[in-house]
Amino acid sequence: MAAWNKMGRAFQQGSLSRLGLEKLDMVLLHCPPSPVFSKDEVFEALDSLKSAGKIASYGVSIEKVSEGLSAMKYPISAIEVVFNMFRLKPTEELFPMAKNKGVGIIARVPLASGLLTGRYDENTKFGEKDHRTTNRNGERFDKGETFSGVDYATGLKAVAELKALFGTEDLIPYALKWILMHDEVSVVIPGASKASQVSSNVRAAETPELSKEQMEGVKAIYDKYIRQSVHGLW
Repeated sequence: MAAWNKMGRAFQQGSLSRLGLEKLDMVLLHCPPSPVFSKDEVFEALDSLKSAGKIASYGVSIEKVSEGLSAMKYPISAIEVVFNMFRLKPTEELFPMAKNKGVGIIARVPLASGLLTGRYDENTKFGEKDHRTTNRNGERFDKGETFSGVDYATGLKAVAELKALFGTEDLIPYALKWILMHDEVSVVIPGASKASQVSSNVRAAETPELSKEQMEGVKAIYDKYIRQSVHGLW
């Protein structure tokens, strides 16, 4: 535990210094190797930081549902997980357990690296160093971080049906609202590099609740195009 404590305190103190704070509201253990989520000494070190008043709460950022289930054996406050219309597995075991334990869910990669914006097509080009060019098969890091692990061409087929389902070319408000329709979700963290993208993201809060038919339609499209290649991996 001593090594984890020393390492954790060093990183935590560095963050406090850079932010000019006395306490961090939340610290997330970000996507370490799976065995780390079962190491008592890791969470004991986080408990030590909390007891010392350096952090208010802590949680984990995961790639796989199994990692979140393991982490909930410890007193975590939040789980950050890839969750979107192309990643439904967390609803099966992770969400119910998190709700039962009072653990918040932070939904990341909510637009599947942009696929669920509805703005990409077969002619879309990404930068040479963009992970959407270089990591489609997991060449640089976990494949699930890029398009949620979905084959690009297959994803476009699913997006076409989602556009028909919602009757729009702009899927952003609906993709984000779909996530917010799940009570277990505490917050969604879509990315943005332009003010217009922030505005587009915010519109999700003003979007009317999705109908039962729309929710069922999303699942049907997932089952048709996505489930077989993605569901068992994460």
